[in-house]
Amino acid sequence: MADAEGLRLYGFWRSMAAYRVRVALNLKGLHAQETALNLDAGDQFAPEYLAVNPEGAVPALIEPGHAPITQSMAILEYLEEAYPQVPLLPADPHGRARVRSLCGLIVSDTHPLLTPRVGNYLRETAGLDEAAMRAWRLHWITRCVTAMETRLTRDAATGAFCHGDSVTLADICLASLLAVAKTMGFQPANAPTVTRIVEACEALEAFQKASPSRQTGAPQSASLR
Repeated sequence: MADAEGLRLYGFWRSMAAYRVRVALNLKGLHAQETALNLDAGDQFAPEYLAVNPEGAVPALIEPGHAPITQSMAILEYLEEAYPQVPLLPADPHGRARVRSLCGLIVSDTHPLLTPRVGNYLRETAGLDEAAMRAWRLHWITRCVTAMETRLTRDAATGAFCHGDSVTLADICLASLLAVAKTMGFQPANAPTVTRIVEACEALEAFQKASPSRQTGAPQSASLR
């Protein structure tokens, strides 16, 4: 394990965002003691946790002597800067920008539309039933996967993984999206590059250990959102 004393992580077994952080920690050989919140039971709104993250969302990473870091991409960037061993960003500026752009397509443009708080609002305010909610989610997942496939296929920088032949933050983000998509019965169609890369990621121990189904609180039939 790398030199990282006292790291603590707040997460939820089926959180896509917490999954991303777990993968990065595993790849870098870092250990964080995870506190499992039950978002279904409202643990995220307890005063004790709101003192950590007023948004009431996971993940949150705490390092002794510092304020909590929230938002998965901010945590991933922090880990990359503080623990640069096993780099998850390319060395060149253009490559780093490309990886961050691919991450943004998933984390900024797509994931927020799939979160429980958005789903709850659409049910309660717009009156969407479960069939309409499923159609909503699959629309945005399909849109993202199609865009990712196009970008990865036409760009010479794509290799065994999203950028070259080493895992980057883009692979972590892509794997997190497909993890939730699979629980909805979504199988990427006409996306062989996306499928190949995600399969390569899921063959790695760092991704397997971060799997939602292996986290505290996960039922035997695990689903992710």
